[in-house]
Amino acid sequence: MASSVASKTFLAAPRTDGSLGSLLPDLRRQLPSPNVQILIRSRTPKKLQVKAAGSAFGTYFRVTTFGESHGGGVGCIIDGCPPRIPLSEADMQVDLDRRRPGQSRITTPRKETDTCKIYSGVSEGVTTGTPIHVFVPNTDQRGHDYSEMSVAYRPSHADATYDMKYGVRSVQGGGRSSARETIGRVAPGAVAKKILKQFAGTEILAYVSQAHNVVLPEDVVDHEMLTLDQVESNIVRCPDPEYAEKMIAAIDAVRVRGDSVGGVVTCIVRNCPRGLGSPVFDKLEAELAKAMMSLPATKGFEVGSGFAGTFLTGSEHNDEFYTDEFGNIRTRTNRSGGIQGGISNGEIINMRIAFKPTSTIGVSLISLPLSIKTNSHVGTTLPIVMYSLCFILLLWICSKPSFALLVLLPTR
Repeated sequence: MASSVASKTFLAAPRTDGSLGSLLPDLRRQLPSPNVQILIRSRTPKKLQVKAAGSAFGTYFRVTTFGESHGGGVGCIIDGCPPRIPLSEADMQVDLDRRRPGQSRITTPRKETDTCKIYSGVSEGVTTGTPIHVFVPNTDQRGHDYSEMSVAYRPSHADATYDMKYGVRSVQGGGRSSARETIGRVAPGAVAKKILKQFAGTEILAYVSQAHNVVLPEDVVDHEMLTLDQVESNIVRCPDPEYAEKMIAAIDAVRVRGDSVGGVVTCIVRNCPRGLGSPVFDKLEAELAKAMMSLPATKGFEVGSGFAGTFLTGSEHNDEFYTDEFGNIRTRTNRSGGIQGGISNGEIINMRIAFKPTSTIGVSLISLPLSIKTNSHVGTTLPIVMYSLCFILLLWICSKPSFALLVLLPTR
């Protein structure tokens, strides 16, 4: 039986310049058998459309996130999780509860339970090795809060750039650009952390080291002894009580004005396996930068001494080697941040992620109506109802699963 295969041109290639599209009719006539027919239809060349598929992360342990801020819900598909790993919703819920909005006066007022449900990939309390589907419904959608966004772009948001790229956008809450998307990272990150803890004893902690203009000195926190209880001891997630109070006061000072602040999250990794990272384009810090900078509102990333290391000389910055009591090669200092030559060396990995002030604030702003050209000076007042005071309090938890997901990639 003859079969018909429809072929399409790629990027609207012309058919009269000796390209494959112009040669196919001649090739078809020279085929020795009529069993295969190639059907070529004339069509009008179309403008190249830029499309994107940037919602998946990983190679073998692969995570795809889905959902929008004010849609039916958000979630993820986890593919490549090893079988026979004990897993339940409760394992993910612990981290999802830490991430949950509306926990204090200095975060977003949105109220969500963030209750997750596993729909596949787990049987009788253990993973089966098949894709794990996790879903979290949205229960506090306030689409009416964003009615003004249908006629004007919010300053410093993704509204304008989404329209520039796709020609369409989700008006309610910013859609995929919302921090609510990070639920799809926290849930699989909890799985990844569990696997790392089980097989390598790896522990990942993160805390707020700067809120607005209040900076926690580096020598205040002992990364060898830091505990999760210390981080969780206050609403700002700073392990030092004195500086935690200063940060809360700084956030409260702008809260009463309806404004927002940014800050820095420090993330550390203890007992990280040696040898992670592959020169040259897959260096560990390069992969970490991509993972962390894909979080919403990120504007900066540092490992080890970071930018401050530029003020040192080589002799001041170098980490000298020594052999510990167990015969392991160690470094006396850790200005490299646990990574040398793009490869983990077994020391504590120390990184910092900078988050800008939340763009959604309670202050009326001036924006351009979509009906007028961008070079017009006519503006419209854009009131915002729901806003976040400090993004870092929501996203501090997201840096930990982002690292956990990264190091589970066997290609690294």
